[in-house]
Amino acid sequence: MKRLYLFSIRSFIGPFLITLVISMFILIMQFFWVYIDDLMGKGLSIWVILELLFYVSASLIPLALPLAILLSSLMTFGNMSENNELTALKSNGFSLVRIMRPLTVVVLLIAGFTFYFANYVIPVSNLKWHSLIYDIQNTKLSSLIVPGVYTTEIDGYAIKVNKGKDSSFTNITIHDHTEPNVLKTVKAKYANIYRSTSGNYLFFDLKKGTIYEELELENGEIGPNGMPLVGKISSHPDRISTFERATYKMNVTGFSLKRSDEEIFQDKYEMMNVFQIGRATDSIQKRRASLDSTFLASIKGSFATFHVIDNKIKSMPNIDPSIQTPAVRYMAFSSIPFAEKEVLMQDVITKLYQINENVRNQETFMETLRHEEDQFWIEFHRKFALTYAIIVLFFVGAPLGALVKKGGFGAPVVIAALIFMIYFIILSIGDNLADTYVISPWLGMWLSGIFFTPIAILVSYTANNDIPIASFETWKSWMKRIRKRA
Repeated sequence: MKRLYLFSIRSFIGPFLITLVISMFILIMQFFWVYIDDLMGKGLSIWVILELLFYVSASLIPLALPLAILLSSLMTFGNMSENNELTALKSNGFSLVRIMRPLTVVVLLIAGFTFYFANYVIPVSNLKWHSLIYDIQNTKLSSLIVPGVYTTEIDGYAIKVNKGKDSSFTNITIHDHTEPNVLKTVKAKYANIYRSTSGNYLFFDLKKGTIYEELELENGEIGPNGMPLVGKISSHPDRISTFERATYKMNVTGFSLKRSDEEIFQDKYEMMNVFQIGRATDSIQKRRASLDSTFLASIKGSFATFHVIDNKIKSMPNIDPSIQTPAVRYMAFSSIPFAEKEVLMQDVITKLYQINENVRNQETFMETLRHEEDQFWIEFHRKFALTYAIIVLFFVGAPLGALVKKGGFGAPVVIAALIFMIYFIILSIGDNLADTYVISPWLGMWLSGIFFTPIAILVSYTANNDIPIASFETWKSWMKRIRKRA
């Protein structure tokens, strides 16, 4: 038995690790394809790229693990069935369930580790890579140069453009005061800005411009408005030159990637574990209840009707005779003068318009809170549904491999790709339906697991009893059993 267990585990671990690495590589390439525009031309160091890659890899494991479990179980039992190893084991009295027992324990351990990883590690990795990609996305030329305003963020330069966006501008002025005793001013009608591959330099492709140079300044600094601050100026030579097209090189080594404070992202649902999500949802529910009561009190305060003393309270005798109940005088609406009626009616109409607007605003805000709460519950159930998906896909892949009787990277890869595509489509549909309030968050996250559970039971039963799943007689017998139980 011990040899059988070791043999099964060794046969499973190799394909599992290979398929996990392949799945991670595919998902990482997909990530880079999505964010390629944000990463190119930013002059990011290799350490920043490796840091981003490390955190993204951790957050992509929930997608890679189900595919790796499915494909490796298909390959393992497909190889065993193709090499007649399953037939030999079954002829010695071992059932498929007993043969799967050691791998079932391994998969349960992987599922438990996955839940721990998804609950404690992935929220931290999501926080890290989301904040890092946010900083990278904001490291753009458009954040450096704003039309109509002098930019002094680059040490030694003051830059102003009239208008433009991205990397094309018109009427650009560059004050270069990198040298203390020299003031150089470059004016051009058109400018295109490019960043070097290393990110250490900016290249200004200038057209139709003039260069002004003032030499031997006693104080060659530039003020906050971009104009030169010159002290006592001695006689010094000036130099003026014009050009049709020129390239101006600017060193921006000091302008590196600025890291944001990660605390601004910590309240997001993707950055929390199940215990933090529970506390967050309780806080949202209390906030909703408080807002409802406050809003109801404010609405009641808008009408005098809600301030009228109840008849039962009025009829109660005073305990202390020294306390006198103020007299309340009621007047029928028909006895009110016509002029006052018009004023009262106009006042009521105005209040109703205001209340309707307040109700619409309150409804929109409460809808936002409900949506935020649903997002927390979606993430809460996602962690548990992922763990269950790993288990159920193993019980789909292993028996199916025994039925298909094909190993290697041929038929198992095709079958696993089709099954995983169905799983991913159902998972995405459930996520979208839960996000749009069509179904509850728990059902949306568990939809794929619910779909594959009967399939896993059917495939496991047919493989354990050596019933050909593609046979018409198999389906006929199954329908008879279902009708008898019904």
